[in-house]
Amino acid sequence: MPEGFQQTLGAGTLLAIAVGAIALLLVLIIQFRVHAFIALVIVSLVTAFAAGLPSGTVLDVLTKGFGSTLASVALLVGFGAMLGRLVEVSGGAQTLSDALIAKFGEDRAPLALGVAALIFGFPIFFDAGLVVMLPIVFSVARRLGGGILRYALPVAAAFSCMHAFVPPHPGPVASAELLGADIGTLTIAGLLVAIPTWFIAGYLYSLWAGRRFILPVPSFLSGGEREEDRADPPKPGTVILLLLLPLAIIFVNTGLDTARAAGWVNGDAGWYKALRVVCATPIALLIAVLVASYVLGIRRGLDKLRIESLLDSALAPVCAIILITGAGGMFGGVLKATGIGTALADSLSGIGLPLIVSGFVIALALRVAQGSATVALITSAGLIQPAIAAQGITGFPLAAVVVALASGSLALSHVNDSGFWLVGRFLGMDVKTTLKTWTVMETLIGLVGFILACLLYFATNG
Repeated sequence: MPEGFQQTLGAGTLLAIAVGAIALLLVLIIQFRVHAFIALVIVSLVTAFAAGLPSGTVLDVLTKGFGSTLASVALLVGFGAMLGRLVEVSGGAQTLSDALIAKFGEDRAPLALGVAALIFGFPIFFDAGLVVMLPIVFSVARRLGGGILRYALPVAAAFSCMHAFVPPHPGPVASAELLGADIGTLTIAGLLVAIPTWFIAGYLYSLWAGRRFILPVPSFLSGGEREEDRADPPKPGTVILLLLLPLAIIFVNTGLDTARAAGWVNGDAGWYKALRVVCATPIALLIAVLVASYVLGIRRGLDKLRIESLLDSALAPVCAIILITGAGGMFGGVLKATGIGTALADSLSGIGLPLIVSGFVIALALRVAQGSATVALITSAGLIQPAIAAQGITGFPLAAVVVALASGSLALSHVNDSGFWLVGRFLGMDVKTTLKTWTVMETLIGLVGFILACLLYFATNG
């Protein structure tokens, strides 16, 4: 809370303000179609005044919540988008997918495409990744037959899992920032949950749905043409190494922190502090972008101005995501500063649900009501943050809580979710079929992810 501010409102009143704030947010976004960024700022401002924050501190609370979130999120999202853009235009997606199909065989083409999407899903956002992969999916589906869903749903599920569970995507990064989770630990936990969740609820379900709903391959190339159609695309191994490079650097940072906590190294040593900076997540992604610029660009004869243009074009599509993420952090900051988060946490603890279950339920409710998985994830993280701090949850248990929130933010995608329309439109499905396939698959992903997150939470929270 701001210095000198004492909350005098009771818990019931604060909870009523919280319910009203969320209802107002949903009405603005759903009923009046107000952009999520504007709606979050408006609701944050109204909530701050309604909860009794002194007028002189309101702007400071808003800007601190916004700025502290962007301080971590903007760099990660920006560099991640740049890396994905370089991989996209170099033809790396095509060569890697072709290699995977050759490796796995035609009968396992859906598995190969899904694995490729999991790899590309690390730096590439859901929408962009799906558009990049669809031309490949259409081509494979036409060549091998069996309907489009058999090949497309594993890809969509893979991008959905990676986008929700694994940094540097904005939802998990912002939630980690709000809850104080270590990015490296969250990356490990996210991968431990994302991969089996995709296999069970994404890949296996897609095979069943592909047999039940046999739809023709759309006649148009929905994903569009690649910007670069060169005769010398990068080798699959090169692409894989580039995508694994930032992960490897981040894991070094996590290992250093673990070694310090175990007393194996001196945390005050100059080399330790310097290496921690170099291996920090934003720097790791920066290094990956620089290496990719050379390997996928300069070394292959791409003009430096062209590389600059490609990197610049990667930022425009993610600006809205970055701003929405920052505004979600602003709303979470207001909930924390006014004591609303504490009152809600106390109420949840009073009904006897474990914190990880409460967080999942809150995220699921927000997802169903307003559609955006990112908004649901970040908002629910802000709501449970005081309880996290009060219970002193850290390490893998805290990462498991973030993954549980992400699981709740995925389930029950329906007509108020842009991903619902994106997948349905690209794959030529009507609303009824989209509900029977995409909505069911996303709900399964959320439930399986939550179960695995709970197993991780209770196994490491000894």
